[in-house]
Amino acid sequence: MRLVDYLDKGASLGPDAACLRAGDRVMSYRQVQQLSDEVARALIGSGIAPGDSVAILSSNDPVAFSCVFGISRAGGVWCPINPRNEARENRQLLELMGCRALLFQRAYADLVAQILPDLPELTVVVCLDADGDPPAGALDFARWTADAPAAQRTDGGWVTVDPVDDVAMIVGTGGTTGVPKGVRLSGRNLETMSSIVLMCYPFPFGHGRPVYLALAPLTHAAGVLAFPVLTLGGEIVIMAHPDIGEFLHLIEEHRVTHTMLPPTLLYMALAHPDIDTVDTSSLQCFWYGSAPMSAAKLEQALVRFGPVMAQYFGQTEAPMVATTMGPADHYRPDGSIATERLASAGRAAPVVTLAIMDDEGRQQPSGERGEIVLRSSLVMEGYHNNPAATAEASAFGWHHTGDIGYLDEDGFLFIVDRAKDMIITGGFNVYSTEVEQAVMEHPDVQDCAVFGVPDEKWGERVTAVVQPRAGATIDTAELHTFVRARVGGVKAPKEYFLWSDLPRSKVGKVLKRDIRESVLGGV
Repeated sequence: MRLVDYLDKGASLGPDAACLRAGDRVMSYRQVQQLSDEVARALIGSGIAPGDSVAILSSNDPVAFSCVFGISRAGGVWCPINPRNEARENRQLLELMGCRALLFQRAYADLVAQILPDLPELTVVVCLDADGDPPAGALDFARWTADAPAAQRTDGGWVTVDPVDDVAMIVGTGGTTGVPKGVRLSGRNLETMSSIVLMCYPFPFGHGRPVYLALAPLTHAAGVLAFPVLTLGGEIVIMAHPDIGEFLHLIEEHRVTHTMLPPTLLYMALAHPDIDTVDTSSLQCFWYGSAPMSAAKLEQALVRFGPVMAQYFGQTEAPMVATTMGPADHYRPDGSIATERLASAGRAAPVVTLAIMDDEGRQQPSGERGEIVLRSSLVMEGYHNNPAATAEASAFGWHHTGDIGYLDEDGFLFIVDRAKDMIITGGFNVYSTEVEQAVMEHPDVQDCAVFGVPDEKWGERVTAVVQPRAGATIDTAELHTFVRARVGGVKAPKEYFLWSDLPRSKVGKVLKRDIRESVLGGV
């Protein structure tokens, strides 16, 4: 399927049903289709050919998301650009992806002005909401679409493309650790992802339309999770800016059935003063993922939201659902919470083969730790114009995630760390995620980051930076005793820092690297 096929499938179930909602603005499926037609004609009229890369730089917005389907109708490749990135990284991504066109919101005009120089391939620059004269060098979206030449659409699109093997989107990754890479995702990759989502999580097939609330950036997981919802004629409620209080009240107001939060934002939701007064009984599936989840906080979420929590584990290169853990997997047969399983990332999805591998390419038995590798039509086509990185990620015929984990006897995956985050202290391997889980069990801890710092005696010293829960006071000596009782003296942090807040990425992940550098800078 092409990306636009998800929209058209939903429209076939009722073109006048609500498709995209943001505040008081509601766009029906028919209206989103019409706008996507206009965008496709304008792109073709501007010289954009099938296979050309088209970038969108926008916060969560129904018009911007509608443009994704226009790019697909024109046979283009969607390149989501995160407005929270630094200008240098976005400029690198546009150059790497060879973007021919850029559609952006006026709020990011200054950012666009910084990244446009020396990008000769970028010939079409359009302001989505000019509200008067567009910024210098940009076209006005309304005029650009109105002036597009007439054309005849056939079979759902304006051009002929391969809905399976053609690249549908290129997603930037790795920018925080060096030069970013572009992940090439084909129609097959995204169709596999959507099929897994529909197979493995609860949906109201034949019993009403799902309502999906998107707080997280549509440039990331929140965007691709919208595609399977659209196939069922569902409604996407879009939040332009993250606000946990509004998020909770929107669930009640719109009877939201599906939503997703990264762990740090889920922790904030659980701590929000309105958490016990809003009605969240409409929820059928509350996804969490994109970063390790505290088992203690997850248990709180299960108690508060009920049997609706659903985990996913994947990465940009194998989008979203390499493993799945549906609501039922969080419970034992007798209905009690399966606390022994809450630190798991679930089991391999139905069309994913997963293994644990050592450095020599040997698969490891249950319980043994090694790198998590997988095979599936979910796995990317490769890194854009980077065959060396593609080959490295595909060693031994498996996709290498860079994550360290193990499988239990029931096939549940437990992720213990990123390979690069492993701490070697006193000759012992310590996986920071395991220690973070222990720290997060403390009732006064809101969030934390565990990492190693150089130490003359131990080689590396296990160190924790802790964010206390709002209004709480933490005694670090008491916290150390608490953690040591759970993971032992070798793994327990030798040093604790208390910070009122932790720096986070554009998608809510704790920036452990930045925290470590800050701590080292203060030593």
